[in-house]
Amino acid sequence: MYARSTTMMAQPDRIDGGIALVNDELMSMMTDIDGCMGLSMLVDRSSGRCIATSSWETEEAMRASNEQLQPVRQRLLETLGGDGLEVQEWEIAILHRDHESPAGACARVTWARPPAGQLGAAVDGFKTDVLPLLENQDGFCSASMLIDREAGMLCGTVSFESRATLEGTREFAAEQRATMAERTGIEFVDVLECELAVHHLRVPELV
Repeated sequence: MYARSTTMMAQPDRIDGGIALVNDELMSMMTDIDGCMGLSMLVDRSSGRCIATSSWETEEAMRASNEQLQPVRQRLLETLGGDGLEVQEWEIAILHRDHESPAGACARVTWARPPAGQLGAAVDGFKTDVLPLLENQDGFCSASMLIDREAGMLCGTVSFESRATLEGTREFAAEQRATMAERTGIEFVDVLECELAVHHLRVPELV
């Protein structure tokens, strides 16, 4: 399974319009494309940062759709009042869903770079050491891990039932990052806490 993420900086007062566009038009348009499984959208209303992610059955289907989706990305960018976007392609290494995320769910997204040659070990470490701990956190809904083998990057997303339960795990998450950095040398590049505005990736369990 594969994923393409598109990051845009929106005008905060236009975010709801972008969410409506994704739900009302782009979702059905995307899933009509051969190989596309679903779509999600994360938004940080304070900064305007929005991340739309599409899921794909194969890398070939994802790559074949790129040109077709350029006008779709441009339309979403214009709706959000943004002036630039960043597109990244990923392999989905882990997807674990305890239960569906409800309305009002929020997520923590973490980007990290393991030491050279340690990408697989970092994924395995998350699966065996961190995921069981996450399952015991109040409000936990799901966790995913995306990898970019060429760039040597990881992107992990953990969703919770509400803003309150997300914030309640902030200290736990910081402790886990510190432990992993000390033990493995992984570099944590960025962390974003955001609203899970659209959650229809429709990726099966991958653990």
